[in-house]
Amino acid sequence: MAVPHFAICLDNTEYEVSLETGKLYRILPDADGSSHGYIRVIDESGEDYLYTSDRFFPLTLPQAVEEALLVSGD
Repeated sequence: MAVPHFAICLDNTEYEVSLETGKLYRILPDADGSSHGYIRVIDESGEDYLYTSDRFFPLTLPQAVEEALLVSGD
């Protein structure tokens, strides 16, 4: 099964400036973070940060869609 590279934010409580509910975010691999229940995403600041994984729903997208999103800078 493909590893998800994007996730939809489900809950931005206490992070309203950094995350938008319903927005698609790019996931970066972080084995240590995920072993503790966190997901690393590139947030609204353009930087990558760890957030609790229950705030997001990871998506497995078709390769062509992922490539288009990565090229567009999302």
